[in-house]
Parts: sequence; C-alpha cells; structure tokens
Amino acid sequence: MSREPFTKIMLPEDKIPKFWYNVQADMPNLPVPGLHPQTKQPLTPADLEPIFARELIAQEVSTERYIEIPAEVRQLYKQYRPSPLFRARQLEKALDTPCRIYYKYEGVSPVGSHKLNSALPQAFFNKIQGIKRLTTETGAGQWGTALSLACRHFGIEAMVYMVKISFTQKPYRRSIMELYGATCVASPSTLTESGRRELAKDPNTPGTLAMAISEAVEDAAQRDDTNYSLGSVLNHVCLHQTIIGQEARLQLEMVDDYPDMVIGCCGGGSNFAGIAFPFLPDKLAGKNIRLIAVEPAACPTLTKGEFTYDYGDAAGLVPIMKMYTLGHNFTPSGIHAGGLRYHGASPLVSQLYHDGLLEAVAVKQNATFAAAMLFARTESIVPAPESAHAIRVAVDEALKAKEEGISRTILFNLSGHGHLDLFSYDRYLSGETEDVEFSCEDLQVSLQDLPQI
Repeated sequence: MSREPFTKIMLPEDKIPKFWYNVQADMPNLPVPGLHPQTKQPLTPADLEPIFARELIAQEVSTERYIEIPAEVRQLYKQYRPSPLFRARQLEKALDTPCRIYYKYEGVSPVGSHKLNSALPQAFFNKIQGIKRLTTETGAGQWGTALSLACRHFGIEAMVYMVKISFTQKPYRRSIMELYGATCVASPSTLTESGRRELAKDPNTPGTLAMAISEAVEDAAQRDDTNYSLGSVLNHVCLHQTIIGQEARLQLEMVDDYPDMVIGCCGGGSNFAGIAFPFLPDKLAGKNIRLIAVEPAACPTLTKGEFTYDYGDAAGLVPIMKMYTLGHNFTPSGIHAGGLRYHGASPLVSQLYHDGLLEAVAVKQNATFAAAMLFARTESIVPAPESAHAIRVAVDEALKAKEEGISRTILFNLSGHGHLDLFSYDRYLSGETEDVEFSCEDLQVSLQDLPQI
C-alpha cells in the first residue's frame, strides 16, 4: 500500500493485538528486584498480595515475551481500539520539513487518553479475584478517570486521591470520575494518617503523586475487600500499554514506512513505554532507531535524577525501587502537565536509559505550549499538556532534519486530548505560564532522604 494517499491509517478490529509485549524478555539487563519498604529485603510475591491482584503480580515479574490479553478485556478495547495513526500532513506543511511525521492518537478512548489500556485489565484481574474496591492516585486526573470507568464496567467501587493542584485546576475530571460512580478527594486529605501528616507539615502544599500514592496504599492496606491500582511506573502497567506500539508498527507497515525515531512524553513512563518498547527488539538487533523520552524541565527525572533506590511514595509505604529519581520528598512546582509531576521513573525505563538504549530530553513549559498551539492550529486536535512535550521534540527533530536536508520518519504518541486542560491554555494565552527549571542545588536537597541500602 502506498503511503501517499493516506492521512488517517486505521486497522480493523480483528487486528487488535491478542498479546501484550513484555520487554523484560529482551532486556540485556533486568531491573534489580524491588525491596520491602520496612525490612529492605528483596520483595516476594507474598509481600505484594495485600494490595495487588495475584495475576498482576505474576505479570510484574514475568519474563515471558508475550502475555495473552483476556477476551473480556479485548472486547472492551474494541470500543476504541485500534486507535488511529495519523500522518501529520498539515504540521509537516507548516514546518516546511521533508520529514514524515506520524502520531498515534490515544485521545479517542472514552476517557480521552491511553490510561484505559491498563485500567481495564487491572480492574478485570481484581474482579476475578473477588476484590470489591480499588484505591488509586491521579495527577492530572486521566488515570483516575480511566480507573473509574474500568471499575464501573466490572462492578467495583473506586476511590481516587487526586493531587490537590490538579484537583483545583481540572475540576471537570473530578466531575467525570464521579459521573462514573467513583469517589474523588483532593490529596493530601484528612482521610488518612499520611495525608494528615503532610497537611500538618504544610497546609498549603499543592500535593504530589508521591503523597497521593501514600494515601491510596494506606487506604487499601486497611481493608480486606480493597486493593490498590497504579496507573504508571510498574512493569505490568508498561506491559499493558504496549498495545499502542504494536498497533503503530502494523499501521506503518500498511503505508510501507518505519520510524527513525519514536517519541513519547515521560512522567512515570507508561505511555512512553507503550509506544517505544515494541520497537526495542529492532534496536537490539542493530536497527538504527532512536527512542526518545520527553519530560518537563521542572521535573527532569531522567535527565537530572540519580539512578538509585528510592521509595515510590512520600510516606515510604510502597516498595523501594531502583530507578531514576529526584527524591520521594521532592515537590515539583504546579506545572500544567500534572501527569508528569512524579519524582521517579519506571524501573524498566530507568534500566533501559541507564544502559544507553533510550534517550531523554527535558523541555520548558512555554516552548511546550507553543508546540501544542502549533499542533492544534494545524492538526485540529487540542493536545493534553503532557502529550505536548512529545510534540515539542517531534517539531524540534523535524526542524533539525530540515536544516540538515535529511528526510526522516518521526513517530510520536499523542497520549491524550486537552479538552479538560483549557485552564492551562488560558494561562499560557494570557502570558501567565512560567518556565520553571530544576537546579542541581534543588536536586541535592531533594536527595537527602533517600533510603539507606
């Protein structure tokens, strides 16, 4: 099939992948085991069973290359999958670049982002284990919205702790969660000991994902009918998201193309893993392909963080993982990409970055919003501020190729739409968006409380 006539490249429903791709089967170096937060001994499955479904624990440690997607989950995926792959022809024209730019659009899901790809299987595996209630955290609200819908599908109660700054900035995401039947509270809250402790330290804290995780885990641990669900970082979440990259590969084959680079925004790492991991075997086999993670300059976990053991939450309730981290007590500024305000990166992404198989770039807020505006005015889709980080680097790479007189194929993950992020766009349009950078001095302070291993 010729690539020229097509702008929107669609796969039929019967091409939805039947298996998730597990990158652990092909990694040259697997991440070191996580540690128990109290004993600091290597984790066992039994350590995780009080808050995670057994099947998800098995996926967390599996090294099987392909893990079957349950039929019940694939059926629900059909509501929005396969998601379209677009050729960004209008953006290419505006940039006057010889590059071919493609974006995988996950905003077509019912919740407007890629997060439902993992929320559905997580809710399903908890349901078949007899769990009645799930707790979780959410930054920008995309994960909380996704889990709220997934819990509704499987008849499970959902309790969402939403980072306070996003709870204030993005009230309609809370509205959608409640529409789906979930309970959503601003974090830190007065409902948990860890939340009350954070409020006692700073009543005006904007909150962080690390704080919200502590609250959700504490809540889950106190009830036998309740488990905890995480929307990024963990191996099984990255696994579920690989449906994105697998579909993208098939779609590019339909137009006889292949990417020179794959780009995704990166906070905890799930959407970047989803688009990039299925291309890693090609890189390991010698293919000249770049896999680029993009993060905010205000929260530069990969580009400035330290590769070491750290807690995944503020209170030290969850496992200690070896990852790139800015320190679990780090409180990033209230940037408008709330879904990227996390102190650590996925252990899988971290290990691959440490091994030189991935690249990372940090970009500032104003440049990111400028790219988002250009994209909206050319490609017609208002991107989520998180996703706009990938757009920024895609644009930069296309302009660089133009200067070099080289045509390249660029693929990026448009992980969600920004229809509920208009507060952030209003701030940018009124000139109120600040460029915040994280300094080396800030890093030294935030790393002071790392666990002693």
